[in-house]
Amino acid sequence: MTDRALSVVRAGALTTVQDLGRPGHAHLGVPRAGALDGPAAALVNRLVGNPPEAAVLETTLNGCSLRPRSAVTVAVGGAPCPVRVDGRPVAWGGPVRVPAGALLNVGTARHGVRSYVGVSGGIAVEPVLGSRSTDLLSGLGPAPLTDGAVLPLGSPTHLHARVDVAPQPAPPTELVLRVMLGPRDDWFTPEAVRAFTSRTYRVSLASNRIGLRTEGPALDRARRGELPSEGMVLGAVQVPPDGRPVVFLADHPTTGGYPVIAVVRTEDLSAAAQAVPGTPVRFLGVRRH
Repeated sequence: MTDRALSVVRAGALTTVQDLGRPGHAHLGVPRAGALDGPAAALVNRLVGNPPEAAVLETTLNGCSLRPRSAVTVAVGGAPCPVRVDGRPVAWGGPVRVPAGALLNVGTARHGVRSYVGVSGGIAVEPVLGSRSTDLLSGLGPAPLTDGAVLPLGSPTHLHARVDVAPQPAPPTELVLRVMLGPRDDWFTPEAVRAFTSRTYRVSLASNRIGLRTEGPALDRARRGELPSEGMVLGAVQVPPDGRPVVFLADHPTTGGYPVIAVVRTEDLSAAAQAVPGTPVRFLGVRRH
């Protein structure tokens, strides 16, 4: 058995393997998956000398604990959290050398939701449709981490970055999502469309990798009929029967039968990945280019 591997000592609430995802397979009913906070995942890869497509670990709220079988360089980014090696505090947001057999503990997020763990060589689980990402909706890719699991690692290709700590954006205290209205905004009353782009919502506890659910004003429909199922895109804001908008994230279904009132700009979705339940949400209407 290779010594290029990580043993999972504590899996945490939900830790998954993620990379750039598997876009381009929606016609097969396969979601894109991939890291919810793409910039954070890209940064930890750069910090440990990995290429952009290398797989990382995405933790949820309470981190994880890992033990490498050989010395590795790691970097933790995304949601700020304490990081320790054999109980000793080390840098968050910078490259850290972890000796073989040492215990790396990624702690509970102080702010935000998801932390990212980059490891030199990348997580080398078997790819499915060109990606190593866990997809919670379809079940493709590796299962979420469990205690005692062993993750193979690739071979390092570059030296780690020569920085102590890299700057990263703070998790949002207010989530402002720029949206382009449509394609089904005409299914809602004019008053509902105005409320959607002027009232404040809050992130719901029911949010997950599939969608960011909201609490707030219900949006009244102008049309009461059934909408035939149609294709869904990343960032689509679907409105189910309760009238509360749901923002589709990386593991979203590829089709849906509820009307989409708007679509969020892709560059705003990384902040949505870090918005804790209760965070205020505003949808800001913008013009199409």
